[in-house]
Amino acid sequence: MASRANLDHKRAMSRPRIKVFFDGGCRPNPGAIEAAAVIRGEAHVFADLGHGTNHDAEWTALVKALDLATSLGFRDIELIGDALPVVRQANAALKRGSALDRHEAAFLDLCRDAPPGRIRWIKREQNLAGIALARRHPR
Repeated sequence: MASRANLDHKRAMSRPRIKVFFDGGCRPNPGAIEAAAVIRGEAHVFADLGHGTNHDAEWTALVKALDLATSLGFRDIELIGDALPVVRQANAALKRGSALDRHEAAFLDLCRDAPPGRIRWIKREQNLAGIALARRHPR
């Protein structure tokens, strides 16, 4: 008889590519980093991630999103974010297979076990993870 964890893993593996939205930010810039990932409509917010710039926060969000998706058993992952430089750098690091900085190194470490199927940019107002973060800071 198969265990529940084994059945959940099999279901996750048979699903089509999963969309994982990611976003990061800090207040002020530089400041305290927070990040969010949205998977299947569920927001996961990560706070108190250290101190850094918005660029650091976006990279942290990308890494957290990929780590979360793989820990949930997903393997065919599409990472979607609104930070074009981070999306471009992550795609270049995957293609190159080597890291130019600490952000790329952390990302590529995770990619060894489950490289994302795609990483793409979307507009800020379409980013579900960005919307989740914005809700934490009403104006």
